[in-house]
Amino acid sequence: MITKDMIITDIISQYPETVHVFKQYNLDCCECQIADIETLGHGAGVHKVAIDELLASLNAAVKP
Repeated sequence: MITKDMIITDIISQYPETVHVFKQYNLDCCECQIADIETLGHGAGVHKVAIDELLASLNAAVKP
């Protein structure tokens, strides 16, 4: 399960199927150097993305 406290690049590494979700929300996390140290919650806040909605979409993408 993906949580808001996870580091963004860790999410992408563990769950590559989430890349399209980040792109849906106009988050270019794959190309961002800060993603190596930034939590999902912080990144969502900086980009004014609703964290609960983003989490729901990311977790839906990784469910079997």
